[in-house]
Amino acid sequence: MKRSRRGGYWVFLLPSALLFTAVVVVPFLMNVGIGFTRWQGIGAPKWIGLDNYTRLLADERFWASFRNNVALIVAMAIIPTIIGLVLAATLFDHVGKKFGPRTAGALRAAYYLPQVLPVAVAGIVWGWIMHPRFGALNELLGLLGMEPRNWLGDPSWALPSVMAIMVWFQIGYPVVIFMAGLQRVDPALYEAAETDGASWWRRFWHITITQIRPEIYVVLLTCTIAALKVFGPIFVLTRGGPGGATLVPSYFSYQNFFEKANVGYGSAIATVLTLLIIMVTVFFLRIQDRES
Repeated sequence: MKRSRRGGYWVFLLPSALLFTAVVVVPFLMNVGIGFTRWQGIGAPKWIGLDNYTRLLADERFWASFRNNVALIVAMAIIPTIIGLVLAATLFDHVGKKFGPRTAGALRAAYYLPQVLPVAVAGIVWGWIMHPRFGALNELLGLLGMEPRNWLGDPSWALPSVMAIMVWFQIGYPVVIFMAGLQRVDPALYEAAETDGASWWRRFWHITITQIRPEIYVVLLTCTIAALKVFGPIFVLTRGGPGGATLVPSYFSYQNFFEKANVGYGSAIATVLTLLIIMVTVFFLRIQDRES
């Protein structure tokens, strides 16, 4: 009976498994195969072996795109996780208790709002805000007696500007996840620590972070993957410019696919990026298994 019940579960998993195979596995294998060819998207692909991957190793733009990606990991994973922890604990411990759960819920929804907005809409609005001539940010700097800046057009300011936008865009996600995790923490732990005279910071460091560690791993993993494959904000805000200052692997792959018609090279970039995401996922899952 137990074996028949266990075997019956696969019937329910079969539709999603077939869909996953058709939408993810097959296209990925096709992409891997195209990465070993020289192809412009039309005609017959020409097999060139590992030439595209050898070219990658010597391509400075490829390595520069990954350096920019590291900066975006900081902006989309590390900084939002730290700020999200503090905000979630503040909303849960102080705002929820003093002003009620409705106020805390409203603030949580406000922080999460950028996640709901379409990437194109948010990017266009931020492009207006950071416009070098009539942007609101430069108008504010002018009122303060400071020089206006070309935030998205200056190579020295473009990447920090995109990073700041991505912190704003990403911060609501960890706040929601961490506040959900705090719901399962035993209140007796906080009461005992408060009775012993522990400050809010010590309760946060020794209880909150320890108890919601699984949620922290989930946020770091999902946000790191989102940063590695980020495309929409770069496409809308800077298109990888100026001078490759905000170029990332996903957009670099897109350029080779559709702008340069170098499909084989673009496929090789996409394959390397996918394998990197898989390695990061396995790394995080192993760390989580060791901690649990």
